[in-house]
Amino acid sequence: MFRHQGKQRTLKHNLRIATVLSFVAGIVNVTGFLAFKQLTTNVTGHFALFITDVSEFEFWKGTIFLIYIFSFLFGSFSSSFLIEKFRASKQLNVFVLPTIIESFILIFVALISNVIQITYPDLIICLLLFAMGMQNSFVTKISDAIVRTTHLTGLFTDLGIELSQLFFPATHKNREKIKESIKLHIYIICFFFLGGMLGGFLYARMGMKLNTLIFGAIILLISLFYDDMKFKLIKTKRKYRQRRRVKRSNLKKRIIND
Repeated sequence: MFRHQGKQRTLKHNLRIATVLSFVAGIVNVTGFLAFKQLTTNVTGHFALFITDVSEFEFWKGTIFLIYIFSFLFGSFSSSFLIEKFRASKQLNVFVLPTIIESFILIFVALISNVIQITYPDLIICLLLFAMGMQNSFVTKISDAIVRTTHLTGLFTDLGIELSQLFFPATHKNREKIKESIKLHIYIICFFFLGGMLGGFLYARMGMKLNTLIFGAIILLISLFYDDMKFKLIKTKRKYRQRRRVKRSNLKKRIIND
């Protein structure tokens, strides 16, 4: 799910990572909005608010939205930087570090809210945007820009285009590929929605407040652990099969020589 990249990835790999990360993004989106009345998974709205303040010559007021935007940008940059830096290491899953950092930020924000009263909510918003920037960056690199999980604008656009293409089989003959892409986009949208519903339920109905973010971090860490364990298991099976083949080959040679 995390290790396969680019052309090595199948629809199954993309569906798995898309459901997990879009679900987490949905949790963060609703939790951040309920807590601070600000978007914490994308920057489109912040950019619009920044431009509005600038147009009204309230430059200082609009600065905070610019900081939000750069927090997301810096998160994306940091994730990509770490991936590129450790890409040469074949022993390390390069996507482990960004995922762990994102999980740590979500847990940190939740725990800090239990210890002290948050008097600087803008700082927390920046941390959440940084984490979502990291997530959007590494899932983009993993899937070769096929999967995006932190915002839905582009997804609905692509979904609308692909649905329209199904009505023109003469000009769009690769219908199976189009259907796979539609399926992927629907999965992301649905799990983002489900994550948002769960986040809202835990935050408001269960009274978990920002502790809701811990649930998202746990999902990330479990997925990462599961992916790593599965990879090691597959690797062990391959080594075992190779050893058996070598033993059989050696045994045949001995029989022939005897």
